[in-house]
Amino acid sequence: MTPWFWVLVAGVTGYLLGSISPSVYVARVFGVDLFASGSGNPGATNVGRTLGARWGVMVAVIDIAKGFLPAAVFGIYVGAIAGEVAGLAAVLGHITSPFLKGRGGKGVATTLGAILGVQPWLAIPVLITFGVGLAIWHRVGLGAALAAFALAICGVVGWALGRLDPSDAVFALVMAGLVLGRHAGNIRRATLH
Repeated sequence: MTPWFWVLVAGVTGYLLGSISPSVYVARVFGVDLFASGSGNPGATNVGRTLGARWGVMVAVIDIAKGFLPAAVFGIYVGAIAGEVAGLAAVLGHITSPFLKGRGGKGVATTLGAILGVQPWLAIPVLITFGVGLAIWHRVGLGAALAAFALAICGVVGWALGRLDPSDAVFALVMAGLVLGRHAGNIRRATLH
């Protein structure tokens, strides 16, 4: 089998794993339709808002794990590019889940998991920036958008300084773009106020 075969396997595995939505299944146990509750988003933040912080944290941990596991496993056993493809695919699966008819969450926790799986040091500035954004605006969406900007900047600067390979920089930029795209509404609302 060629390495590219395993990269394809990494993408398919990551996508299928990412497509599983713990938020929706946890909410169903309580008879709650997340699409009709809170923000209407099937993600950890809305679970916390709708069912309580404990359940929100549990879902967030699972979402992080479904980004981390495929990225780390394929990164270790196949190579860095396979790990990045698996992590990216997990995020795509989370936000476009075929099990939810193409709908999904915003991908923040799964993105964090994928970053931890392939380039854990990138998580440090991302988490710090997220914390600062959350402290300033008290809104998870804006904190996540700010963290995505930080991820993009770290990807470019890391590559320019020779700390990241080109594939790592592309991974950081694409991940940041996905998160920013999913939070476009949050950014728009914040700039209008």
